[in-house]
Amino acid sequence: MSKRIAIFGRPGSGKSTFALKLSQKLKLPLIHLDRWFFNSNWVERDAEDFQKLLQQFVDQENWIMDGNATRSLEARYARADIVLYFYYPFHLCLWRVFKRIFTKDPSIQDRAENCNERVSLKLIKYLWEFDSRVQRRLCGLHIQYPHVQIYKITNDRDLEKLCLEKRW
Repeated sequence: MSKRIAIFGRPGSGKSTFALKLSQKLKLPLIHLDRWFFNSNWVERDAEDFQKLLQQFVDQENWIMDGNATRSLEARYARADIVLYFYYPFHLCLWRVFKRIFTKDPSIQDRAENCNERVSLKLIKYLWEFDSRVQRRLCGLHIQYPHVQIYKITNDRDLEKLCLEKRW
């Protein structure tokens, strides 16, 4: 069984929802990175402080870790058994970002205090540019850490197929 699963991808792709379900099914601790990357009111935590927290998280024996914090991608990737890249279409992710303002599952505790759901131009730009920002880096990580199984999830059928294959 996989003991360390890293999940990242566009905002609105379903990372946190899937991570919670998988954590419950596999009985693995869940770490939502946005909860630690940001302080109250969406203020980014000091980079050095976040790096220390992240190192404590990745050093644990078992985890499911969801979120982007792309500067920390290598630390998670290097220690993971499996990496799931949620590569859902832009238009679907944008729709889900708007939708979750009104329908977010309260059991998903993936935000720091006072970080309410919101949509901004900065978030939409981040969503639009996400894949182009991570593609080259991801290729390099795949070469550097060939032991890590990576799965590119492009739709819900891909995710269902992977869950069946892994017996999740």
